[in-house]
Amino acid sequence: QVQLVESGGGLVQAGGSLRLSCAASGRTFSMYAMGWFRQAPGQEREFVAAIRWNGGSTYYADSVKGRFTISRDNAKNTVYLQMNSLKPEDTAVYYCAADPYGSSWYWEVRTYDYWGQGTQVTVSS
Repeated sequence: QVQLVESGGGLVQAGGSLRLSCAASGRTFSMYAMGWFRQAPGQEREFVAAIRWNGGSTYYADSVKGRFTISRDNAKNTVYLQMNSLKPEDTAVYYCAADPYGSSWYWEVRTYDYWGQGTQVTVSS
């Protein structure tokens, strides 16, 4: 069982930056692939970024590529999402998620067994 707690959300102007953190409980965090997803009001939850258990591979949605960076510190049981050049369309609740099996389907919601409660990111124009 893994518990995930996101933090770092808030209100920022367009062009600004935020860094989200996701703290995980459990000894096996370092073996899990991790992902970030977001959900805007009235929309489906969508993939943002993912990282393999050792940080060796990262993946991004086209909409955030070049602006967002996912990273992890297994010693701290934490995964991060650095968000730069934020746009109003990035406004959403952001969720981190854990995949114990390292599936190739990293962009699918159903791949992930554990989810955090989410943190709100609001980008004003």
